[in-house]
Amino acid sequence: MPSLGNLDAYISAVNRLPMLTAEDESNLARQWRNQGDVQAAGRLVLSHLRLVVSVSRQYLGYGLPQGDLIQEGNVGLMKAVKRFDPDQGVRLVSYALHWIKAEIHEYILRNWRLVKVATTKAQRKLFFNLRSMKQSLKSEAADGDTHRNTLSPSEVDQVASQLNVKPEEVVEMETRLSGGDMALDPQVDDNEESFAPIAYLADDSGEPTQVLEARRRDRLMAQGIGTALDTLDARSRRIVEQRWLAVNDDSSGGMTLHELAAEYGVSAERVRQIEVAALKKMRKALETAAA
Repeated sequence: MPSLGNLDAYISAVNRLPMLTAEDESNLARQWRNQGDVQAAGRLVLSHLRLVVSVSRQYLGYGLPQGDLIQEGNVGLMKAVKRFDPDQGVRLVSYALHWIKAEIHEYILRNWRLVKVATTKAQRKLFFNLRSMKQSLKSEAADGDTHRNTLSPSEVDQVASQLNVKPEEVVEMETRLSGGDMALDPQVDDNEESFAPIAYLADDSGEPTQVLEARRRDRLMAQGIGTALDTLDARSRRIVEQRWLAVNDDSSGGMTLHELAAEYGVSAERVRQIEVAALKKMRKALETAAA
């Protein structure tokens, strides 16, 4: 199987492998079928690796590495060799083409399943034919607008009719396929620092040290507020608690200035003044505790 680092060398090597004549292919296939000759099966696989490389190039537009596509296609090729019957009168290249494409299709769909694409047989057909159909429609466009990237309403209807899907499915699939790829990891640059999505998509909320630090911070905050409240007289403490810390059953918060004013027999302005003075005193207490 090709590694990502040696893809060019792999392609060059498989293109140098000798091709089999029809007679050689038939003899090797019978040796594998009748005698279980693994070496014969190996020669059949090796002689068709260039076919997998050729097929893989048709699927480069889906944003997946060609090396991975080739590996999946090679799996399909081996499945084809295992099932090939030389007495059917067809060459292995024609028989293997179906298995290679089927394996690559499954691999692409597995990797696109994050967006829940192509869940029915008709949608799969749409997924794998939309690109080529768009190119064909662009070349046939009567208005000569070859720079237009999206399908017109009439073209959407035409594709939907040919592939037996709904027009809205064509529009949705076109939107998904036209989205650009973005690398999560930064591309190293010798002259400047790179900033890629991996830097801001990572969720460190569950990281143990972060969790412990958050708990410690919450504990210290609760202790500090309790200590600061202890510095207040009873009336000031009740006003602060009702205005800032209380939550009623209906989650509407504590008492209003006017409610507290009625309770203490003073004006709402006086309650506000007591609240401001109490908060200043608490802030000072918190600063002292932090120091």
